[in-house]
Amino acid sequence: MVYADRTEAGRVLARELRRFLDQDVVVLGLPRGGVPVAAEVAGALSAPLDVGVVRKLGVPHQPEVAMGAIGEDGARVLNGDVLRAAGVSEPELAEVEAAERAELERRSRAYRAGRAPVSVAGRTVVVVDDGIATGATARAACRAARSRGARRVVLAVPVAPPGWRRAMGGDADELVCPSEPEGFRAVGQYFTDFAQTTDEEVTAALGRGDRRRVTLETADGARLGGELVLPRGARGVVLLVGPRNGFVAEVLNDAGLGTFLLDLLTDAEDLDRARVCDVALPARRITAATAWLTGELERPLPVGLFGAGTGAAGALWAASEPGARYAAVVSRGGRPDLAGERLAAVRAPVLLLVGGADPDVLRLNEDALRTLPDPSRLSVVPGAGHLFEEPGTLSAVAEQAGDWFTAHLANG
Repeated sequence: MVYADRTEAGRVLARELRRFLDQDVVVLGLPRGGVPVAAEVAGALSAPLDVGVVRKLGVPHQPEVAMGAIGEDGARVLNGDVLRAAGVSEPELAEVEAAERAELERRSRAYRAGRAPVSVAGRTVVVVDDGIATGATARAACRAARSRGARRVVLAVPVAPPGWRRAMGGDADELVCPSEPEGFRAVGQYFTDFAQTTDEEVTAALGRGDRRRVTLETADGARLGGELVLPRGARGVVLLVGPRNGFVAEVLNDAGLGTFLLDLLTDAEDLDRARVCDVALPARRITAATAWLTGELERPLPVGLFGAGTGAAGALWAASEPGARYAAVVSRGGRPDLAGERLAAVRAPVLLLVGGADPDVLRLNEDALRTLPDPSRLSVVPGAGHLFEEPGTLSAVAEQAGDWFTAHLANG
């Protein structure tokens, strides 16, 4: 198997790891080349991504020859055969290790931009590299994860030589590799594009932040699925409810905002028309989801609401509740009239986005705007129907929503 690049390798590897979906997993990419692979795995598993910083220990005067490797938290792997053959003394080994450990600490701080490492205590850790050659650095990363309290360690790579599993010893509980070709000489021969990964690319991948699947159990016993994404240094977080909001969430993430995508109805409830039209039900669930969300955040962040269709009415109802402290609300093709008299109690600024080819809903939103607080605004997306399925219309929604939330959450 020859991969187009590390991104494709990560997608293939992620399919081998699907059984870890919905488990408490942290993905650690080995800088630099392992991080783009790990980013795809973390995204597919909705798992947080971090680096497992490791450094090769090169033989003095022959630094290209590895005599071992070190990882964070004092982890170390040595190759006794190389040490003996090269005649490396204890003082020489200590000198090399001291220099490499200083570089390891420097890179750890630089890659994480001053952020604390993701906690792995009690969790399954998937250590990912772009391939295995000697395996020393991967083993050091596994040992480091173990020393930080990982419950289980899985080493996953897209390509490795036959027999690599024996060389890993017991440093990982499980080994995953979709391709173990005969005639293996170097990792790079199994990639069409094997360009060196830069430090900037590593930092950018880590900046995408924490992504995880969530299941919320409501007070009435329903189990709702969702996905929480928190970019590093997020300036706020937006709870998105209603259909076709995944693309909008990605745009908000790129703008440095966290997102919480939530299905407000179970599959069975979605078929019950009475449930779909009961605006009070999604409003209660939005309020409960907001309370859960604020409890999950490591630091207080302003929260916004994005709703589509009847979900938008539920968002406006939730924003009218006594004590609600939403920084901003965006409604896409919403039915604000379903919130009734609750509209007058909304205190957050509201952006009403309506399709130009949806005259009935446009009229309802024009009426609602007269009741909503300043600086609420109505924006018409030209050519868009009720579902915003026309080319480019959803992009226009995402762009305007991003601007609205960026402006109002920054001051929330």
